[in-house]
Formats: sequence, C-alpha cells, structure tokens
Amino acid sequence: MGKLSKIILLFFLPVLSWAQEVKIDGYFLQDSAKLGERVGYVLKATYPEQKQLIFPDSLYDYSPLVLLEKKTFISSTIEGVTSDSTIYYVSNFSLEPSIFMTLPVYELTRYDSITHFPLEAELKLKLTLDSIPEQPVFQENNVYQPLEKEFNWIVIGVLLGGIVLVLLVFYLLFAERIKRLLKDKSQKRRWRQFEKEWIKQTTLLTQNPTLDLADEVQGLWKSFMEKLTHQPFQEWTSSEIGEKLDDPEVFKALRAIDLIIYAGVSEKSEEATDYLLQVAKEKHLEKLNEMKHARATS
Repeated sequence: MGKLSKIILLFFLPVLSWAQEVKIDGYFLQDSAKLGERVGYVLKATYPEQKQLIFPDSLYDYSPLVLLEKKTFISSTIEGVTSDSTIYYVSNFSLEPSIFMTLPVYELTRYDSITHFPLEAELKLKLTLDSIPEQPVFQENNVYQPLEKEFNWIVIGVLLGGIVLVLLVFYLLFAERIKRLLKDKSQKRRWRQFEKEWIKQTTLLTQNPTLDLADEVQGLWKSFMEKLTHQPFQEWTSSEIGEKLDDPEVFKALRAIDLIIYAGVSEKSEEATDYLLQVAKEKHLEKLNEMKHARATS
C-alpha cells in the first residue's frame, strides 16, 4: 500500500507543481491602430494566493509607446489561486510597421524578486493613406484661402501704452484749462435754469401775490446768489444783504418782497423782482469774466 501511495504521489506531483506556477498573459485589445490612437493593453497574472506580485506603474519605460492611463481591477481569489488584471491605455507614435510589447510582472520573494514576462504582443500601424505616388499630381486652385493670423499682443500692448501716454501728457498739459471750461459751461447752465425758474415764479407772484410764492421767490434768489458768490445769503437779512452788496436798491427790492411775506402788501413787487434779476445777472457776468481771465492767464 505504501508503494502505491508513492507511485500516485509521483504521478500527480507535476500537476500540483504546475498549479502553483505563476502564469502571465499580455495582449492588445486590437491588432492595429492609427498613429497616436488610444489602444488598450491587457496584462493578466494568475498565481498562488501566498505569493505577492507587482505590476508596472507610470514610472516604467513604455517606449516606443506612450502611457496614457492605467486601469486596475480588484483581485479575485478562488480555491487558493489569485487572479489580477490591469489595462494600460497607450498610444503609438512610431512609424514602424509593427511594434511589439511585453510588460514584466515582479514576484517578490524573501530576499529578491523574480521577473515574469508574457509573450510579446504585436500592434500594427494602420496607415490612413494606402500609398503615396512617386510623382504627386497637384490640383490647380486659384481660390485664395484665408490664413488665420495670430493676435499680436506685443503690438497691441505698444499701441495701448502709447495711447495711455498721450492721454496722460494731454491731461497734464490741459487739465486745468479743461476744468475751467467745464466750470464755465456749468455756470452758464446754472444761470439758464435759474432765469427760467425765476421768470416762472415771479410771473405767478405778480398774478397771485401770496406769502408762499413770495417766500419761494426770495429763497430762489438767495440760493442762486449763495452758490454764485459762496457767501451765506440764506442766513443774512435783507438789510445785511444790501450792506454786503453795497447796494441800497437791493435792500428795497428784498424789502418789497418781505412786505408780501409779513404784511401781505404787494406794491412794486414786479419792479423788485426785475431789479433782483438784474443784480443776479450782473453777478453772473462778473463770475464768467473772472473765469475767462483765469483761463487766459493760465
């Protein structure tokens, strides 16, 4: 019986040892590809559960192919046998008709490592053109094709810089004069608005001399004079305004409007408002002359 056991053991020993071997397989997912086309290369390993295998990573030299992506899968172990697989997505930029690829799988041992290689897998180059004639025949075409022109940022930058420089010099030379011109236009616009509103309000006052209209007319005149001369006309009384302007007629005109406000007397109100408009216009023209003189001397 002992001899029979030994014979059976010797018979199955090669089968058991074969079952414990590391099997590596590698192949492309297609047999040919265009230049630069993305192609998948499958690397599989079947090995005993107790062994440890490592597949190549991105640091490995895949030339003449270029590695694009590495996709790994979860290992599976059935009855003590583990299966691993990885897909390497590569591109071929070689003009050789065929290239061959084989990737190693490293088996780690206690003191060293063993490298396993599958059989070489062939990838053929798929040409878009079947052949190029020895003497190409060119088709005549007299229609000009538009060429895309790159945007010259250097020229644009120089032009913008020049424009900014010219504007800066212009501002430094003419800034004060421009400001005075704007003030001149602003003053003329303010006068037109005041004159239009003044005629409207004084006409209503002449037709209906009420306390509210008289107060509004007087406030309108004082507000304009205050902005024109930068003096507190709103705070001054009628007598103080006459003294500051050194014009007794102004006092009389304001007094006539005061009589409407405080006493309801409307005599000579039209003469008073006409005179106040004349005074405002004289001050307005004096202001314009001052501004004109300032521009001339600058």
